[in-house]
Amino acid sequence: MMYPFMTLDDGTEIVHSEILNIDGKEKVKVYIEKPIHLGFKSVQCYLPDYEWSNNDGFNEQEMDYYKEFIQSLAHIIIELAREGGFDNASNF
Repeated sequence: MMYPFMTLDDGTEIVHSEILNIDGKEKVKVYIEKPIHLGFKSVQCYLPDYEWSNNDGFNEQEMDYYKEFIQSLAHIIIELAREGGFDNASNF
């Protein structure tokens, strides 16, 4: 299941998964999707390792921005994943 996290001013959507057990490690998938003419740009990242993959359309400057942005919010995203998203979070 993916939970909404944030919509940026340019329409970019950021969503995250629940806590996933991948190879015995706790991880959270973060998915970023930005609308463009005739489609979307998208990329995904797995926290807490910051494993970025499946970049479809973002240039290096955009990726630098999203990497810094997600890193600054990773602790919140991980906590929300443990709680079941914003709607179920008790401490936010």
